[in-house]
Amino acid sequence: MRVPRDANQRLKRFARELRGRLTDAELRIWAQLRDRRFDEWKFRRQVPIGGYIVDFYCVKARLVIELDGGQHGTPDAEAYDAERTRALEDLGLRVIRFWDNDVLAKTDMVMREVFRQLQQEPSPRPSPGVPGEGEKKA
Repeated sequence: MRVPRDANQRLKRFARELRGRLTDAELRIWAQLRDRRFDEWKFRRQVPIGGYIVDFYCVKARLVIELDGGQHGTPDAEAYDAERTRALEDLGLRVIRFWDNDVLAKTDMVMREVFRQLQQEPSPRPSPGVPGEGEKKA
C-alpha cells in the first residue's frame, strides 16, 4: 500500500528548498543512498508525508530515515520528535533516527543499521481502531 505524499504546496516548496541545502550528515547519507547505490534500494530525500518533511524515504520498504542534530536534544524537541514518529508510524511507516555526529563519525555502522532495517518486511498499514476500543466498561 502506498503512502501518498503530502500535497500541501507550502510543504512541497519548503522540501524543495531543503533539498538545496543539505547538512553535512545528510550529504554523507545521501551519497550512499542516491541513484539506487545502496543495494538497489530507491530513496527520496526531503519528502513531504503526513504534514511533515522526512529526511529520507524508501517507498518499497516503507522506511523513513531521520537525522537529528543537537537541536533535537531538548525536552521539547524530543517530545515533538516522538509525536512526529507516532504520526508517521500511524501511516504504516517505520522510522529510524540517527544523530548527525554518528552519521559523520560512524557512517559504516549507520549504513549497516539502515541495511538491517531494509531487510525487514514493511509493516502493513495499521487498521483504524474501533471506536471505544481500549476503554474500560462502566
